[in-house]
Amino acid sequence: MEKKNGIRNDPFYPQIFRLVLPIVIQNLLSAAVSSADVVMLNYVGQSSISAVSLAAQYANVLFMVFYGLGTGATMLCAQYYGKGDMRAIQAVEGIALRFSLGIALVFAGFALTVPEGMMRLFTDDGELIAIGASYLRFMSVSYLCWGITEVYLAVLRSIGRVMISTLLNALAFSANIMLNAVFIFGLFGAPELGAAGVAIATSLSRLIELAACFAVSFFSRDIKLDFRYLFMKNRLLFSDFVRLSLPALGNDVSWSVAFSMYSVIMGHLGTDAVAANSFVVVVRNFGTVLCFGMASAGGILLGNIIGENRLEDARKDAGKVMKLTVITGAVGGLIVLAATPFVLKYAQLTDTAMHYLKYMLLINTYYVMGAAVNTALIAGVFRAGGDSRFGFICDTVDMWGYAVPLGFLAAFVLKLPVMWVYFLLCTDEFVKWPWVIRHYRSGKWLHNITRDDLFEGE
Repeated sequence: MEKKNGIRNDPFYPQIFRLVLPIVIQNLLSAAVSSADVVMLNYVGQSSISAVSLAAQYANVLFMVFYGLGTGATMLCAQYYGKGDMRAIQAVEGIALRFSLGIALVFAGFALTVPEGMMRLFTDDGELIAIGASYLRFMSVSYLCWGITEVYLAVLRSIGRVMISTLLNALAFSANIMLNAVFIFGLFGAPELGAAGVAIATSLSRLIELAACFAVSFFSRDIKLDFRYLFMKNRLLFSDFVRLSLPALGNDVSWSVAFSMYSVIMGHLGTDAVAANSFVVVVRNFGTVLCFGMASAGGILLGNIIGENRLEDARKDAGKVMKLTVITGAVGGLIVLAATPFVLKYAQLTDTAMHYLKYMLLINTYYVMGAAVNTALIAGVFRAGGDSRFGFICDTVDMWGYAVPLGFLAAFVLKLPVMWVYFLLCTDEFVKWPWVIRHYRSGKWLHNITRDDLFEGE
């Protein structure tokens, strides 16, 4: 069957690079917004940087929730697109929206009503709690918009419409950066709101992105953002979505909450450690955009191929994804290394925080490779083949059975220096390599998960 976008008839490498480029641009824009927040708040004060960094952990967790739901939708939609069943894709979109909107409402409700309590989970510093609580209240609107747009954009990416997804994100990210400057510094007569201005800018940019999604949907001939999809009923697809998406969602939430525990640990080691880590996260995000983009593109492409029932081709192409991931992981480490002197030159932190920042960045020059390989296999290759359960078990055991207990032990029982605690936390990705690579080589992840005659009799 001839594909509309020509994917099937192209060699593998041109196919994947055509998908990778817009995804990398999208990831770069996302990293640029995060860096803009930190750079602008750098001129407001270290407390604002630290408070927003801690409060943003909830957005990070919510992102992983939406990413997990989007992954579940992508797993099914990519294969059904390969199969040519557009009605199944519409039904999957509706199922994913039901979950994402429900979860977004819960987060928004907590952010509006008990933001101080949310901040106390990360720090006992009164100033940081006050700044972070104000930030969370304004962020509640963005959570609701995000719950809709992330699902729609995930479905667009799963059928190869990555450029549309990237353009919509570019619009939101550009608006976010401009509005950040306006509300943080009080430009053009706006109030000077500091950290709260970041949240207002984010919420307004998410509203703009949602409006743009509806505009694209209006002119789309196949995949629309249509709330009527919420009420499409299909027992088999719902069962498949729950079976495949919940482990992916559990995987991403388990991993992100555990990763947030790293911030809890660092937050109780002092504001210097928190502020240094805020800069490190930004630089690491830039270092991982290429390898994470490769994982996303590989997952989409492999899903299309498996949906066409070309399982042997998918097995061979998964090996090519792995080779490209290793290369891009090495490039990511070099990016972090090259950025280090520039960050150290322009960061306005205390001497202690600058010391932490230098060595944290050096640790991340190799940490990027560990994250790249695991992400490509667990979130890319395995999920493309309908296997989300392995990643859930692997990451949960690694993070909650190893990394988080080790971090708490090192910080609060052994009371090791900050840099030793950070180093031990950054061993988590390498500990799971043997199991992840073994599962990849076994081929047990490779399944065609599509069904025939889904809507027969309706």
